[in-house]
Amino acid sequence: MSAHLTAGVPKGQGISSPVRSREESFRRMLYLCVVRDSSRKAFRVPGRQVKRERCRRGKEKKMSNTNETVITGASAKKMSAKIRMLTGTAMLSAVAYVLMFLEFPLPMLIPPFIKMDFSELPALIASFAYGPAAGVLVCLIKNLLHLMNTQSGGVGELSNFLLGAVFVFTAGIFYKKMHTKKGAIIGAVLGTVVMGVLSVFINYYIVYPIYTNFMPMEAIIAAYQLIYTGVSDLWGCLIVFNLPFTVFKGLCSVLITVFVYKPLSRLLKG
Repeated sequence: MSAHLTAGVPKGQGISSPVRSREESFRRMLYLCVVRDSSRKAFRVPGRQVKRERCRRGKEKKMSNTNETVITGASAKKMSAKIRMLTGTAMLSAVAYVLMFLEFPLPMLIPPFIKMDFSELPALIASFAYGPAAGVLVCLIKNLLHLMNTQSGGVGELSNFLLGAVFVFTAGIFYKKMHTKKGAIIGAVLGTVVMGVLSVFINYYIVYPIYTNFMPMEAIIAAYQLIYTGVSDLWGCLIVFNLPFTVFKGLCSVLITVFVYKPLSRLLKG
Protein backbone atom coordinates (compact mmCIF):
# COMPACT_ATOMS: atom_id res chain seq x y z
CA MET A 1 0.00 0.00 0.00
CA SER A 2 2.65 2.34 0.99
CA ALA A 3 4.79 1.20 -1.89
CA HIS A 4 1.95 1.96 -4.30
CA LEU A 5 1.52 5.50 -2.96
CA THR A 6 5.22 6.25 -3.10
CA ALA A 7 5.47 5.07 -6.61
CA GLY A 8 2.71 7.49 -7.66
CA VAL A 9 4.49 10.62 -6.43
CA PRO A 10 6.95 12.20 -8.86
CA LYS A 11 10.60 12.45 -7.84
CA GLY A 12 11.56 15.72 -6.17
CA GLN A 13 7.94 16.51 -5.14
CA GLY A 14 5.50 15.28 -2.57
CA ILE A 15 6.66 15.67 0.99
CA SER A 16 9.25 18.45 0.26
CA SER A 17 6.80 20.82 -1.55
CA PRO A 18 5.54 22.62 1.62
CA VAL A 19 9.14 23.35 2.62
CA ARG A 20 9.82 24.83 -0.78
CA SER A 21 6.75 27.01 -0.65
CA ARG A 22 7.88 28.34 2.70
CA GLU A 23 11.33 29.10 1.30
CA GLU A 24 9.83 30.91 -1.65
CA SER A 25 7.59 32.96 0.64
CA PHE A 26 10.54 33.87 2.83
CA ARG A 27 12.58 34.87 -0.24
CA ARG A 28 9.75 37.04 -1.50
CA MET A 29 9.38 38.73 1.87
CA LEU A 30 13.15 39.27 2.05
CA TYR A 31 13.15 40.72 -1.49
CA LEU A 32 10.28 43.08 -0.69
CA CYS A 33 12.09 44.29 2.44
CA VAL A 34 15.25 44.96 0.45
CA VAL A 35 13.31 46.77 -2.29
CA ARG A 36 11.43 48.94 0.23
CA ASP A 37 14.60 49.82 2.11
CA SER A 38 16.44 50.70 -1.09
CA SER A 39 13.47 52.75 -2.33
CA ARG A 40 13.41 54.71 0.94
CA LYS A 41 17.11 55.40 0.63
CA ALA A 42 16.62 56.38 -2.98
CA PHE A 43 14.00 58.92 -1.92
CA ARG A 44 15.93 60.19 1.08
CA VAL A 45 19.27 60.88 -0.64
CA PRO A 46 17.92 63.30 -3.26
CA GLY A 47 16.06 65.17 -0.50
CA ARG A 48 19.28 65.66 1.44
CA GLN A 49 21.11 66.69 -1.72
CA VAL A 50 18.42 69.29 -2.47
CA LYS A 51 18.74 70.73 1.03
CA ARG A 52 22.51 70.86 0.73
CA GLU A 53 22.26 72.47 -2.69
CA ARG A 54 19.84 75.08 -1.40
CA CYS A 55 22.09 75.81 1.56
CA ARG A 56 25.11 76.15 -0.71
CA ARG A 57 23.27 78.50 -3.06
CA GLY A 58 22.07 80.56 -0.13
CA LYS A 59 25.62 80.97 1.15
CA GLU A 60 26.87 81.89 -2.32
CA LYS A 61 24.08 84.46 -2.68
CA LYS A 62 24.92 86.00 0.69
CA MET A 63 28.61 86.18 -0.23
CA SER A 64 27.82 87.74 -3.61
CA ASN A 65 25.54 90.30 -1.97
CA THR A 66 28.27 91.13 0.54
CA ASN A 67 30.85 91.52 -2.21
CA GLU A 68 28.47 93.70 -4.23
CA THR A 69 27.90 95.89 -1.18
CA VAL A 70 31.64 96.26 -0.60
CA ILE A 71 32.29 97.03 -4.28
CA THR A 72 29.42 99.51 -4.41
CA GLY A 73 30.66 101.26 -1.26
CA ALA A 74 34.22 101.46 -2.59
CA SER A 75 33.02 102.79 -5.96
CA ALA A 76 30.88 105.43 -4.29
CA LYS A 77 33.79 106.49 -2.09
CA LYS A 78 36.11 106.68 -5.10
CA MET A 79 33.57 108.71 -7.06
CA SER A 80 33.10 111.08 -4.13
CA ALA A 81 36.88 111.60 -3.91
CA LYS A 82 37.06 112.40 -7.64
CA ILE A 83 34.21 114.90 -7.38
CA ARG A 84 35.85 116.53 -4.38
CA MET A 85 39.17 116.73 -6.23
CA LEU A 86 37.58 118.33 -9.31
CA THR A 87 35.64 120.79 -7.16
CA GLY A 88 38.71 121.68 -5.09
CA THR A 89 40.87 122.12 -8.20
CA ALA A 90 38.30 124.42 -9.79
CA MET A 91 38.01 126.47 -6.60
CA LEU A 92 41.79 126.84 -6.24
CA SER A 93 42.08 127.79 -9.92
CA ALA A 94 39.56 130.57 -9.37
CA VAL A 95 41.48 131.84 -6.32
CA ALA A 96 44.76 131.74 -8.28
CA TYR A 97 43.15 133.69 -11.13
CA VAL A 98 42.03 136.41 -8.72
CA LEU A 99 45.48 136.56 -7.11
CA MET A 100 47.04 137.27 -10.52
CA PHE A 101 45.30 140.67 -10.49
CA LEU A 102 46.92 141.51 -7.15
CA GLU A 103 50.37 141.77 -8.70
CA PHE A 104 52.73 144.62 -7.84
CA PRO A 105 56.18 145.75 -9.03
CA LEU A 106 59.41 145.82 -7.03
CA PRO A 107 61.02 148.82 -8.75
CA MET A 108 64.38 148.79 -6.98
CA LEU A 109 64.87 145.03 -7.33
CA ILE A 110 63.54 144.06 -10.77
CA PRO A 111 62.46 145.89 -13.96
CA PRO A 112 58.80 147.05 -13.92
CA PHE A 113 57.67 144.58 -16.60
CA ILE A 114 58.34 141.76 -14.08
CA LYS A 115 55.85 141.83 -11.20
CA MET A 116 55.33 140.03 -7.94
CA ASP A 117 52.22 137.95 -7.22
CA PHE A 118 51.18 134.98 -5.10
CA SER A 119 49.14 133.09 -7.69
CA GLU A 120 51.35 129.98 -7.30
CA LEU A 121 50.13 129.59 -3.72
CA PRO A 122 46.78 127.87 -4.62
CA ALA A 123 48.59 125.71 -7.19
CA LEU A 124 51.06 124.55 -4.53
CA ILE A 125 48.20 123.71 -2.16
CA ALA A 126 46.45 121.74 -4.94
CA SER A 127 49.67 119.84 -5.63
CA PHE A 128 49.91 118.80 -1.98
CA ALA A 129 46.21 118.00 -1.58
CA TYR A 130 45.44 116.23 -4.87
CA GLY A 131 48.80 115.47 -6.47
CA PRO A 132 51.28 117.23 -8.78
CA ALA A 133 49.01 116.95 -11.82
CA ALA A 134 46.31 118.97 -10.04
CA GLY A 135 48.85 121.69 -9.22
CA VAL A 136 49.93 121.93 -12.87
CA LEU A 137 46.27 122.04 -13.90
CA VAL A 138 45.66 125.02 -11.60
CA CYS A 139 48.62 126.82 -13.20
CA LEU A 140 47.20 126.12 -16.65
CA ILE A 141 43.63 127.20 -15.88
CA LYS A 142 44.56 130.47 -14.16
CA ASN A 143 46.79 131.52 -17.06
CA LEU A 144 44.24 130.55 -19.70
CA LEU A 145 41.68 132.69 -17.90
CA HIS A 146 44.14 135.56 -17.53
CA LEU A 147 44.77 135.59 -21.27
CA MET A 148 41.49 137.50 -21.59
CA ASN A 149 43.12 140.38 -19.68
CA THR A 150 46.73 140.04 -20.82
CA GLN A 151 48.95 143.08 -21.20
CA SER A 152 51.96 141.22 -22.57
CA GLY A 153 50.51 139.43 -25.56
CA GLY A 154 50.43 136.15 -23.63
CA VAL A 155 54.19 136.15 -22.94
CA GLY A 156 53.71 136.84 -19.24
CA GLU A 157 51.13 134.07 -18.96
CA LEU A 158 53.46 131.65 -20.77
CA SER A 159 56.31 132.43 -18.39
CA ASN A 160 54.01 132.21 -15.37
CA PHE A 161 52.71 128.81 -16.44
CA LEU A 162 56.08 127.25 -17.26
CA LEU A 163 57.76 128.39 -14.05
CA GLY A 164 54.73 127.70 -11.87
CA ALA A 165 54.33 124.20 -13.33
CA VAL A 166 57.99 123.38 -12.60
CA PHE A 167 57.58 124.67 -9.05
CA VAL A 168 54.42 122.84 -8.02
CA PHE A 169 55.19 119.64 -9.92
CA THR A 170 58.59 119.23 -8.23
CA ALA A 171 57.12 120.00 -4.81
CA GLY A 172 54.17 117.63 -5.35
CA ILE A 173 56.33 114.73 -6.53
CA PHE A 174 58.62 115.00 -3.51
CA TYR A 175 55.67 115.31 -1.10
CA LYS A 176 54.10 112.21 -2.65
CA LYS A 177 57.20 110.19 -1.78
CA MET A 178 57.64 111.76 1.68
CA HIS A 179 54.09 112.39 2.90
CA THR A 180 54.88 114.43 6.02
CA LYS A 181 55.06 118.11 6.98
CA LYS A 182 58.83 117.90 6.71
CA GLY A 183 58.47 116.34 3.26
CA ALA A 184 56.12 119.14 2.18
CA ILE A 185 58.58 121.83 3.28
CA ILE A 186 61.59 120.12 1.70
CA GLY A 187 59.65 119.48 -1.50
CA ALA A 188 58.46 123.09 -1.72
CA VAL A 189 61.96 124.48 -1.11
CA LEU A 190 63.38 122.04 -3.67
CA GLY A 191 60.71 123.13 -6.15
CA THR A 192 61.66 126.76 -5.52
CA VAL A 193 65.34 126.08 -6.25
CA VAL A 194 64.53 124.10 -9.41
CA MET A 195 62.17 126.86 -10.58
CA GLY A 196 64.84 129.51 -9.97
CA VAL A 197 67.53 127.65 -11.90
CA LEU A 198 65.26 126.76 -14.81
CA SER A 199 63.91 130.32 -14.96
CA VAL A 200 67.25 131.40 -16.42
CA PHE A 201 67.03 128.94 -19.31
CA ILE A 202 63.27 129.25 -19.86
CA ASN A 203 63.50 133.04 -20.06
CA TYR A 204 66.61 133.00 -22.24
CA TYR A 205 65.46 130.43 -24.79
CA ILE A 206 61.66 130.79 -24.76
CA VAL A 207 60.17 133.82 -23.03
CA TYR A 208 62.45 136.71 -23.97
CA PRO A 209 62.85 135.73 -27.64
CA ILE A 210 59.05 135.96 -27.90
CA TYR A 211 58.95 139.16 -25.81
CA THR A 212 61.33 140.91 -28.24
CA ASN A 213 58.35 141.14 -30.62
CA PHE A 214 56.93 143.72 -28.22
CA MET A 215 60.12 145.22 -26.77
CA PRO A 216 63.62 145.28 -28.35
CA MET A 217 66.40 143.38 -26.60
CA GLU A 218 68.40 146.57 -26.14
CA ALA A 219 65.49 148.15 -24.25
CA ILE A 220 65.13 145.04 -22.07
CA ILE A 221 68.81 145.07 -21.08
CA ALA A 222 68.67 148.85 -20.55
CA ALA A 223 65.80 148.34 -18.06
CA TYR A 224 68.03 146.02 -16.05
CA GLN A 225 70.97 148.42 -16.28
CA LEU A 226 68.89 151.19 -14.72
CA ILE A 227 69.00 149.15 -11.51
CA TYR A 228 72.51 147.72 -11.83
CA THR A 229 74.97 148.84 -14.47
CA GLY A 230 77.22 145.81 -14.02
CA VAL A 231 75.11 143.65 -16.38
CA SER A 232 75.85 143.84 -20.10
CA ASP A 233 73.95 140.94 -21.68
CA LEU A 234 70.79 138.90 -21.17
CA TRP A 235 72.58 136.05 -19.40
CA GLY A 236 73.90 138.43 -16.78
CA CYS A 237 70.48 140.07 -16.35
CA LEU A 238 68.76 136.74 -15.79
CA ILE A 239 71.36 135.43 -13.35
CA VAL A 240 71.67 138.63 -11.32
CA PHE A 241 67.97 139.60 -11.24
CA ASN A 242 65.55 136.90 -12.38
CA LEU A 243 67.07 133.93 -10.55
CA PRO A 244 67.03 135.46 -7.03
CA PHE A 245 63.66 137.13 -7.69
CA THR A 246 62.10 133.80 -8.72
CA VAL A 247 63.54 132.04 -5.67
CA PHE A 248 62.27 134.81 -3.39
CA LYS A 249 58.80 134.58 -4.95
CA GLY A 250 58.72 130.81 -4.47
CA LEU A 251 59.88 131.01 -0.84
CA CYS A 252 57.07 133.46 -0.07
CA SER A 253 54.54 130.92 -1.35
CA VAL A 254 56.25 128.18 0.69
CA LEU A 255 56.11 130.26 3.87
CA ILE A 256 52.40 131.02 3.50
CA THR A 257 51.60 127.40 2.60
CA VAL A 258 53.22 126.14 5.81
CA PHE A 259 50.69 128.12 7.86
CA VAL A 260 47.51 127.69 5.80
CA TYR A 261 47.76 124.18 4.32
CA LYS A 262 46.78 122.17 7.41
CA PRO A 263 43.44 123.94 8.01
CA LEU A 264 42.65 124.02 4.27
CA SER A 265 43.49 120.34 3.75
CA ARG A 266 40.58 119.29 5.95
CA LEU A 267 38.23 121.32 3.80
CA LEU A 268 39.76 120.15 0.51
CA LYS A 269 40.02 116.45 1.36
CA GLY A 270 36.95 116.16 3.58
